[in-house]
This record gives sequence, C-alpha cells and structure tokens, in this order.
Amino acid sequence: MKKKKDPIDEQVGKDPTLDTEEAKQESDEAKVEETKERKEKPGDPGESEEKAEASEEQQEAAEGQKEEPKPVEEEDEDLKTKYLRLAADFQNYKRRVEKEKNDIYAYANEKLMAELLNVIDNFDRALAVESVDTGMKEGMEMIFKQLIDVLESCGLEEIQAEGQEFDPNCHHAVQTQSSDAHCSGQIIKVLQKGYTLNKKVIRPAMVIVAE
Repeated sequence: MKKKKDPIDEQVGKDPTLDTEEAKQESDEAKVEETKERKEKPGDPGESEEKAEASEEQQEAAEGQKEEPKPVEEEDEDLKTKYLRLAADFQNYKRRVEKEKNDIYAYANEKLMAELLNVIDNFDRALAVESVDTGMKEGMEMIFKQLIDVLESCGLEEIQAEGQEFDPNCHHAVQTQSSDAHCSGQIIKVLQKGYTLNKKVIRPAMVIVAE
C-alpha cells in the first residue's frame, strides 16, 4: 500500500527559486496590462484645458517680465501732458458754455425786436408828414423817443448809413446812382433804416450807392 504525500512535505520539498520567478512574471504581466489601460484610457478634456490655460498664463507672465517698466520721469511727463490736455479741454468747454449762455441772453428778444422795427418805420413815416398838427407831432415824437430809449437799453442800435462807405455786411444796395457830391461806393440815400441787436445785424439798411 502506497503512502500519501503530505502537502506540507511537497511545499517543503519544492524549489523556492521557482516561486520567485513565477511571482516576478506575474508582476511584469500586471505592469504591462496597467500600461495598456493607461494608453487606451482617454485624457480628461477639462484637465487638458486647465493645462493649456496655465501654460498661456505662464507665457504671458514671462512676456510681462521681459518688458522693462517706464522710468518714473517719463511717467510723470505723460501724466502732466494728460493733465494739461484735460485742463485745456475743460477751459474750452467753459468758454463755449459761457458764450452760448450770453448769446441766449443777448438774442432772446431778437424776434420781438424784429417785429418792432415795423412800428419804428411807421413812426418815421408819420413824423415825416408836414401836414400833421404841431402839438400832435410833438406828442408822437415824445412817445417815439421813449420807445427808442427802451429798445436801445435792450441792445438795439441803428446802423449808420447815409454818407458812409458801403459795407455789404450791414448795408443792402437797392440801386446805384451817379452823384457829383459823393465818391464812388458812398451811400447817397437811405431808403429803410437798418438795425443791430447787441452788435448782430437783424436788418441791413436799404440804401442807394454812388457809382
């Protein structure tokens, strides 16, 4: 009858070198499988974007470090130039606003003044009539003077024309006429008075000019 081998005896009798080689082989195979899995597994897109952004930030930081800072004197000069430019712009703005305000105040009554010129013309025509009663004429002259004084206090002024050199800026030549008593270009007669309001022509004088 054969005697059964004890498993302990088999392990004791087994060569330990074989166990080491088998363990090493299994470890190598596990490493190969792990490497394959890493290669086959796709990378995380979010991680790739973060790496790309980090790389760009590092590159920008490196470029920023390469740029040399401006000298303090140059920065001061730039600030002074900007300040002077802003100050000049502000002064121009103030002058423009002030002029606009003055123009509004000076010419606010321009339309009213232009309408009153017809009243002045009618007074001139009435006072030119010789057949008017003396007392009535004196009363009309007083009223007319009061009206003119009020209008002049508001900036209205008559344009001087008769005997003056013709000026196209304030005179309107209706016709030309030969005259021995006047030089060429001199105003012979005023047909309708002209007026300015605060130095602005609101109606040119209608005149006859010597040839």
